[in-house]
Amino acid sequence: MNVIVVDYGAGNTRSVRAALTTLGHTSEVSADPLLIADAPYVVLPGVGAARQAMEHLNDTGAAEALRARVAANQPVLGICLGMQLALEASQEDGGVKGLGIVEGFVVRLDAPRIPRLGWAEVEPWATSFYFAHSYVAESPRSVATSEGVCAAIEKGSFLGVQFHPEKSGGAGLAFLDRCLSLA
Repeated sequence: MNVIVVDYGAGNTRSVRAALTTLGHTSEVSADPLLIADAPYVVLPGVGAARQAMEHLNDTGAAEALRARVAANQPVLGICLGMQLALEASQEDGGVKGLGIVEGFVVRLDAPRIPRLGWAEVEPWATSFYFAHSYVAESPRSVATSEGVCAAIEKGSFLGVQFHPEKSGGAGLAFLDRCLSLA
């Protein structure tokens, strides 16, 4: 399957694409609204700044393509910042309006150590994944947590995860494989 990894001018596209290749999928990085609309599967990757990412998504038309894709019940996986961008707004960068695909907001992580880096178990999945974040989702669509913070949100065909499956070894590859098998 060919997977579109959304380009927002930053992000962890190389490691996401490497994980997809390991699973036997082809991929390309693009912000082209037509490619986003027509792809069998789309990944909105993580890493970067919310304001810059949203500006790029809005300027290229990718933001509207992502909204339309989810409205048409076509699968999108948001990873870390990609999950956060799907929400209504973020406190990051002085406040940024998100895609509004999922109800909720992104707030600064309240933890002894920021950023939160390392492996942590996700409940109720009883699996550990790699995390790297300073902000966290607060959403009624939360479906999993890790150490008391939202680890995953889901609404329709959109699934967002705070962790990095592409950096989570075998567990991450198994997670990605399950996601792609639903397309």
